[in-house]
Amino acid sequence: MKRVLYCVLLFVAASVACLLAGYGITRYYVRQERALPNTVMETETVRDMEGRAVAAREQIQPVVETEPLEEEYYLVSESGFLLVFCSDRTTICLYTHIPVTDFPEEERARLMEGIWFPTMMDVYHYLESYTS
Repeated sequence: MKRVLYCVLLFVAASVACLLAGYGITRYYVRQERALPNTVMETETVRDMEGRAVAAREQIQPVVETEPLEEEYYLVSESGFLLVFCSDRTTICLYTHIPVTDFPEEERARLMEGIWFPTMMDVYHYLESYTS
């Protein structure tokens, strides 16, 4: 009976340790969201003298940038899998883990050279059309 009790306690302790480790890892990798430039955020709603709702608003300061952000992506086949590179063709934006063998032969040739997309949504639509 004691042996069963020890096994149950060991199982519970191992489960709690795994859950805490998983929580710590996911919390470590969660990125904070950035505020969008020129956005207005509603902070609270107050009533004026006549009882109408008036929203108190706060303007978020826009981020000053010297050049507009270029949003270009290149879908390229490397080592048998598809990778999405940013416009500089050196920074990897997304590891897809999609094998090239899922694509027709003529598309494989295009993917070896790299396919340019203006937005990330276009990349997602292209991948969805071949993987679903």
